[in-house]
Amino acid sequence: MGLNDICMRPWEEGFSLPEKFNMVSLYLERHIEGGRGDRVAVYYKDRRVTYKDIFELTNRVGNAFSRLGLKKGDRVVMMMYDSPDWIAVYLGAMKMGAVPVPVNILATQSDLEYFIKDSEASALVVEEDLLPKIKDVSSSGIKIVVRGKKIDGIPSLDEIIEAASPSLEMYQTSKLDHSYWLYTSGTTGKPKGVVHLHKDLVYAIEVYGSTIGFTPDDICYGVPKLFFSYGLNMGLQLPFYYGAAVALVEDRPVPAGVLENLQKYRPTMFFSVPTAYAQMLQHLEENGLNPDLNFLRICTSAGEALPPVLYNRWYDRFRVEILDGLGSSEVSWIYISSHPGKVRPGLCGTVLPGYQVKLLDEKGNEVPKGEVGDLWVKSNSVTCGYWNKPEQNQESYLDGWMKTGDCAMVDEDDYFVHRGRSGDAIKVSGIWVSPLEVEATLLEHLAVAQCAVVAKRDANDLIKPKAFVVLKSGYTPDEKLAKELQDFVKTRLAPYKYPRWIEFLEQLPMTATGKIQRFKLREM
Repeated sequence: MGLNDICMRPWEEGFSLPEKFNMVSLYLERHIEGGRGDRVAVYYKDRRVTYKDIFELTNRVGNAFSRLGLKKGDRVVMMMYDSPDWIAVYLGAMKMGAVPVPVNILATQSDLEYFIKDSEASALVVEEDLLPKIKDVSSSGIKIVVRGKKIDGIPSLDEIIEAASPSLEMYQTSKLDHSYWLYTSGTTGKPKGVVHLHKDLVYAIEVYGSTIGFTPDDICYGVPKLFFSYGLNMGLQLPFYYGAAVALVEDRPVPAGVLENLQKYRPTMFFSVPTAYAQMLQHLEENGLNPDLNFLRICTSAGEALPPVLYNRWYDRFRVEILDGLGSSEVSWIYISSHPGKVRPGLCGTVLPGYQVKLLDEKGNEVPKGEVGDLWVKSNSVTCGYWNKPEQNQESYLDGWMKTGDCAMVDEDDYFVHRGRSGDAIKVSGIWVSPLEVEATLLEHLAVAQCAVVAKRDANDLIKPKAFVVLKSGYTPDEKLAKELQDFVKTRLAPYKYPRWIEFLEQLPMTATGKIQRFKLREM
């Protein structure tokens, strides 16, 4: 099947890619050559940006990068807000043979310095209002481009684009050349550069798109930003692969703004994380709002396990399933997912075609169904490794298999239950306790809006669970309510699992990608 076809089946026997292959050919060239250039690619503010527009903008960026002296394999760090420019810089770098490296827009100056030094970047594209973060970077010899007005001799993105040609031949990269990098969140140490090759996503996008029934007529919108793997996949890779559309928003995704954007763009697919779903529901309940979201046909969740009570609250209100899934930057995509019409709340679904998984105990033996083990995965979409991290590569990758760092359990029907990160499990009285199970139970209480459970040592230096709780409006944080929450858990789970301490917070510490920063809670 040729590259100009909309659908491929990379999990089927006999599928192969040509040795010379650039991933941009699937995102842009085949849609232009297939007569789909006038289709809307991006809804941005009040604009409708077509595939032809993105194609020409991408070509201009690629040519501009070449004029700056960039060449094949050079890394281009991107610290940009979601926009058509973001997409053009990402694809433009890739199309001319360079390697885009999106990073968190909330990164500190020291974070940015680390990303640039670790990736050995040749160029940086940065937002005008984030320029103060490059104070000690500008003298390093790296080429800097600002998205905004030209400042202190630093060229603007608009300036270099305007001077460049809208025509660009695809650089003939190998399917095994570096395509893009993403940095991990760094919750267990310094962020690691996840290296992906041009061939990797071919083995992931169609698999997931087929699972959820995605079509070229879908419109995507979501909470996670493009610098985050989940946001990049759902907000660029998936719609551009199919020739569909995405709504991009620069603003921080607060509940009121997200709901407003849903009404404005009327997407058919909404991708989010459990925390954001909880915040939206809390906002609706506290303000007595009941919006009509009947234009949605697909909702997805990833990043953390989706508690069943949260799924049920969303489904009961909007009658739209949330398809939970388990994936990672290293694997490229979601590889265990719920299917439309087959959702089991609290379970993250089944293994998708093209992936192999296994659950191992501490000795490396496979655990039987119904028992928790460390999750390993194998596929053609798994990263070739972390950049310049030989020790971590040796620890995480073995004979084509990757240790994900997640704990999971599989039932008799081959549905998986996510039990959290390997380092988050709590051993109480010699028995492992999943924080996610305790959290899901606490969320069933009418007073609880959000919560997180971590390990804490008691007066005897023994490990016990501690819960941090954010209350819904109208509830008072006091000892009486804390005791009520403890008893609530005791009556629903084995008594040793109940949180020995309850601490009430105004909000939980979160990453920019919507994950709870449990290490900060442990430090508290």
